[in-house]
Amino acid sequence: MSAARRFWAVFVARNKEFVRDRGSLAWNLAFPLLTVFGMAFAFSGKNQEVFKVGVVGEAAALPPGFAATKYVQFVPFESEDAAQTRLRHHQIDLLVKPGRPLEYWINETSPKGYLVERVMLGTDAAVPKPSRGTVSGREIRYVDWLVPGLLAMNMMFSALFGVGYAIVRYRKNGVLKRLKATPLRAVEFLAAQVVSRVVLVLAVFAIVYHGSDLFLHYQRLGSLLNLYLIFALGSACLVSLGLLVAARATSEELAGGLLNLLSWPMMFLSGVWFSLEGAPRPLRLVAEAFPLTHVIDASRAVMTEGATLSQLSSHLAVLTAMTVVFLAVGAWSFRWE
Repeated sequence: MSAARRFWAVFVARNKEFVRDRGSLAWNLAFPLLTVFGMAFAFSGKNQEVFKVGVVGEAAALPPGFAATKYVQFVPFESEDAAQTRLRHHQIDLLVKPGRPLEYWINETSPKGYLVERVMLGTDAAVPKPSRGTVSGREIRYVDWLVPGLLAMNMMFSALFGVGYAIVRYRKNGVLKRLKATPLRAVEFLAAQVVSRVVLVLAVFAIVYHGSDLFLHYQRLGSLLNLYLIFALGSACLVSLGLLVAARATSEELAGGLLNLLSWPMMFLSGVWFSLEGAPRPLRLVAEAFPLTHVIDASRAVMTEGATLSQLSSHLAVLTAMTVVFLAVGAWSFRWE
């Protein structure tokens, strides 16, 4: 039997196993749908309680009176264009550029922008009179911002636990020991697991995304094909990570502990629920080491900013490199028994 036929046999068997497990299939579909609709209902129309002011350059150069204003979070930006995009989509309330005089931009459709502008003009930032500019743009709803993170989080749990537990169960029940006696190689077996899970994840993604879009009408500015590509590459990376964990684990308890150790920090630090803009730099460096961060940032940029693949090249390169490393190390360290 050729390598391609061995790969195909394992691929088909894994897909049939997943589809026949009605409980897991229903949960993979129901959980993200319930979460998306629940969050859309709970947070529709609500704004953040703290003003966000973008700063192009050094925040330390701001007038001290304005910089000391309470309940205002100053978010640094290196690029004026990127900052204006955030302002246009109501993701920050005001954009300032320190100098003499101070320059600032406001979105005239943002009520919070109007209020924080009045606060700024009442401080020492108004001396001398600052230069004022405006931008305009449709507001990005909370659900539009949130849905890429929710879909990515569901993908993460499906990729890590769906494959990790399956491999450990195969090993514990002696299935892998029987497969060892066949011509099937470890890399063929693992590759089939990756491709099978990626196909299933993308199928669930399509059902959940397009099904909820019929009711919530997402504002997607970028290409749908780019969104599918990001989730395909992200799911391959996370599945490879799950296989790496399960490569030598012999019990569900150990595998579950290791997978939870990976998944929970990713869920809280990768930007699923809140933006990391303005967070301490060490925390952002830790977040950038997680594959889920790159999936969420890239998919969110496609949906809310209309980003192209060339603009997302750094995220795609990191995900590709992680996938290759995880799969190679997993195949090298894999044991059948």
